[in-house]
Amino acid sequence: MGIYYLCLFLLSCRVGAVGAQLTLSPQTLTVLHGEEASFTCSAFNTQWTVMVWLLDSKAVLTISKENGVLPSIYPNVTAEESPASRGDSWVFVLKKTERRNQGRVTCDLQGIDRKTAVLFIQEKGNVKVFGEDKLAFKGQPVLFECQAAGWFPQPTLEWQVNGKKVRQDEYNISSEQSGPNLFNVISILRVKAEKSSPVDCLASVPALATPLESSVRLTVVAEVLEEGDDCTLPLVVTASLSVLLLLLLLSISAVFWYRQRRQAKLKAQEVMRFDQSGVGGGSVAEATRGRVNLAYISDVRADAVYNELITETGRKMDFVSFLKVPDVVTSSSLSLHSESQVQVCLSEDSYHNIRRITTV
Repeated sequence: MGIYYLCLFLLSCRVGAVGAQLTLSPQTLTVLHGEEASFTCSAFNTQWTVMVWLLDSKAVLTISKENGVLPSIYPNVTAEESPASRGDSWVFVLKKTERRNQGRVTCDLQGIDRKTAVLFIQEKGNVKVFGEDKLAFKGQPVLFECQAAGWFPQPTLEWQVNGKKVRQDEYNISSEQSGPNLFNVISILRVKAEKSSPVDCLASVPALATPLESSVRLTVVAEVLEEGDDCTLPLVVTASLSVLLLLLLLSISAVFWYRQRRQAKLKAQEVMRFDQSGVGGGSVAEATRGRVNLAYISDVRADAVYNELITETGRKMDFVSFLKVPDVVTSSSLSLHSESQVQVCLSEDSYHNIRRITTV
């Protein structure tokens, strides 16, 4: 009878141990330097009291089932209770990860069970294609060089031409270690210039969701237009349109030039008509707001008066009559007989040449 009860006790203890379960997820986590890392530890069918989190066997955080998260000397670690877990599931959060945090992460239910996961920290560097955009003739080989610096682990480097991935046998890769566990990778691509397209260099590590990219542009110039090329017709059409446009511009320019020349000629004729017209003197004076010298009018009477002022050489005269021209006159008062005369006295020894004085 005693042996029966002993077997029954041992069986009940084994069933209780099998019923207690502990899970830790994820089992492996990879993040970039500076990002946040989190692990979830859940207990089932067990009455635990203390949960301890360890980084590489060093305790960094303690959780009590009754009191929750206890104070820690590590400011970059914390824990949050998982929703609807009834206190049996906790999320361990490691803020601003560093390279020294890489290693094992352990969830330990004191006196019951423990689970361990692995944390990897990777470094994101930079990538650059050396040189500027390149210009090449069709069929000419062109070299491109790309460098990915400051990565951990060694990054994967790839090339793309016109959006298509280049085969690995078409470029070479060399790497070197620089600084504390950092890698630099250099790759040289040799392509044949076929058509204008962008050339991209991409670098990546597993923790990086989208590869870093650096691009330049290859512009291909065709030396000779091949027969039957698809671009022949577009070039012919473009050339024809250019010639037509040039002819149209020349025609428009000729029309503008002719109109401007004709307008200039008409203006010159109008000026001549105004100068030769005596009747319109009043209107010109009003339009120009100036004074009109009527003595300059081409008139027979004016020429007769002018002839009276000319004397022969050796003839002496005491007085000479000349007309006083008013400032502004109208067409109705244009009469040389009604204008007043001014007497100018000349001495016996005066010159024989007579000067004409016009008062304006």
